[in-house]
Amino acid sequence: MRAIILAAGQGTRIRLVHGQHPKCLIEVDEKTILDHQLGALSMAGINEVAIVIGYEQEQIMSHVKSSALAYKQNIRFIENRAFATTNNIYSLWLALDWLHWLRRDSFMVLNADVIFDPEILVPATRPTAPISMIVDPSWRDETMKVIVEGDRVIKMSKKISKEEFSGTYIGITVFSEAIQDIFFRKMSKFVSDGRVNGFFNVAVQELADEGIHVGFTTTEGLPWAEIDDPLDLTFAQQNVFPQLAERVL
Repeated sequence: MRAIILAAGQGTRIRLVHGQHPKCLIEVDEKTILDHQLGALSMAGINEVAIVIGYEQEQIMSHVKSSALAYKQNIRFIENRAFATTNNIYSLWLALDWLHWLRRDSFMVLNADVIFDPEILVPATRPTAPISMIVDPSWRDETMKVIVEGDRVIKMSKKISKEEFSGTYIGITVFSEAIQDIFFRKMSKFVSDGRVNGFFNVAVQELADEGIHVGFTTTEGLPWAEIDDPLDLTFAQQNVFPQLAERVL
């Protein structure tokens, strides 16, 4: 399995407390979110990693190259020059050539602003569906929710109400080798149509609507946080960072 970390975004809502730095470089007990993600991927046996960069990309490249973690994994940087006018659907599309260039395999996509207990990845690396999302059965404000029927995710949206939601998507999705051609074609159609300012989950939703099995694994109560604004950071500092400090990555 390979991994793609989507780290091109500007993170405008966190600048008040983090300054002109990418969100993935927010520090957690002297390690950045990116360090934690790379460490968790390594623990899960995922050592081929592409990082899509854009905003303040030199900061990310410099950090990774100076980190000991860089020597444990094969890391490829992919530049999204249009980061200011596109969203993660375009960043992921840019990484598809990297996947084609390497031997076909399943791959994991991570938003670069999510920090999580490494154990969350263990069941995710053994998916039973062509596409599998990691979800938390608990409600979280301001994040994408899912509706589940049986073993399928049938709807994903930030507009799902508390009354109808089944879980909260934590920003990590796994794609099997078998679904890649279909998914790549779907993504290319979005880009050719100029639909580059949304989330790649819109493409996943279309595939679910077309009958593709989108499954899920859960966080099993383990800590995680998406850090998008100062309130998210406060939540993570109080509820997630202390638990992760006990982990040795």
